[in-house]
Amino acid sequence: MFEDLAKVGRYLGQAARLMVGVPDYDNYVQHMRLTHPEQEAMTYEEFFRERQEARYGGGNGPCC
Repeated sequence: MFEDLAKVGRYLGQAARLMVGVPDYDNYVQHMRLTHPEQEAMTYEEFFRERQEARYGGGNGPCC
């Protein structure tokens, strides 16, 4: 029963992070290990920066 509650908590946490635009680094690392073992995964900082640029664009336009 406690395992089920822990799973629900993880899924809810992941859903909440995705709703506010925070990427899930742990899933990315797991994906890289399983699918692309020959490539090195980005650090958390690199991953976060890359996701922010993908979401909001990396242009040098005016602020706001």
